[in-house]
Amino acid sequence: MDSEENSFVKLDSLQDGGLEMTPEQIQQEIERYKELCNALEQENATLQKEKEDTERRIRQVENTRELIQKNLQQHNPLDDLIQTLQSEIFLAKEEKSGLKQEKEMLEKKLEEMRKKSWEDPIMMLPALPERNLVFKGLVTDKEDMNKLMLTPLIHYPLQGGSALITFEKAEVAQRVIEVKEHTVELSHGESLEELDHCQMRVQASPVDVLLPSALEIGLARSSRSILVSGLPSRGIPEEILLDKLELFFSKTKNGGSEVESREFLDDCGQVVLTFVHDGVAEQLIARGQVLVPIGKTKYKLKISPYMRGEVTNLQLQPSRCARTVLLSGIPEVLPEEPMRDALEIHFQKESRGGGEVDALGYVPAGRRAVAVFKE
Repeated sequence: MDSEENSFVKLDSLQDGGLEMTPEQIQQEIERYKELCNALEQENATLQKEKEDTERRIRQVENTRELIQKNLQQHNPLDDLIQTLQSEIFLAKEEKSGLKQEKEMLEKKLEEMRKKSWEDPIMMLPALPERNLVFKGLVTDKEDMNKLMLTPLIHYPLQGGSALITFEKAEVAQRVIEVKEHTVELSHGESLEELDHCQMRVQASPVDVLLPSALEIGLARSSRSILVSGLPSRGIPEEILLDKLELFFSKTKNGGSEVESREFLDDCGQVVLTFVHDGVAEQLIARGQVLVPIGKTKYKLKISPYMRGEVTNLQLQPSRCARTVLLSGIPEVLPEEPMRDALEIHFQKESRGGGEVDALGYVPAGRRAVAVFKE
């Protein structure tokens, strides 16, 4: 049975014990590291070009030196010029040595930055698989951006001889609960000469459910698993697709190894592959993309780290449904459909303290059911 958003309390979690940095700060930090990496790569390219220019100058000087030495056999007055050229050669070699050391230092720093980005889950966010999203929510205040909004999906067990009734207005539900016991008239649906209707008494009580008040989730990157995305969406059965992927990634020439397990994620259309040996997943993730033949077509699949998440702390608190009432003690005197109609007719009458009914679910005696509340 569905109910409107007033039936539940939206709760924010991760107020305490959550991430220290806001998503906005994290994004700024990511952009800063990206700019630093780009600057380092550009500087490395500049140094490489300067190194090539220096080497070219050295070759030119060496050629000039050889030419001078040949000329010295015929012209001895060139000693000053030779010394000048030798000095230039020495300075050029010194400059080349300095540039080489600077290049090695920058390459080492760049490697440390890349290593740090793989060890830090936040820095790994740009490497995660791309997924198209459609925003259908409401715009919230800027100060609420660091909060996690939970949407309840509550399973509420119902015993036989009971019903759940949801009114359009919360004040109607409150009036029904305050009366506690209600006398409902039931028609037999038959034309009797004497008494053609009877009455039954039902008890009304509030509906209390447990909602999460605090939630903590721990994330960890799997060292032997990869997440494969960009898979073909149609025409290939799931089991055949998994076989194709396992066959491809089991070959060492493709950068893979023996596959321990495989799993198709129905909610996102991606596949998790776990290898027997360590180090295989890291090498594939570093490649980023792989061209995989599936059927008669080659698909460019994206390889991303596989993040495992588990709930480390969950706290619940009772919450009362504002517009929903539990009716109990309903005798089995009418079939299911007439009983449901009789209850709805009775509780929608304002003269009996009722009001407009939004939804009603009834479970006859001897049976059980589960009502699902969702926003």
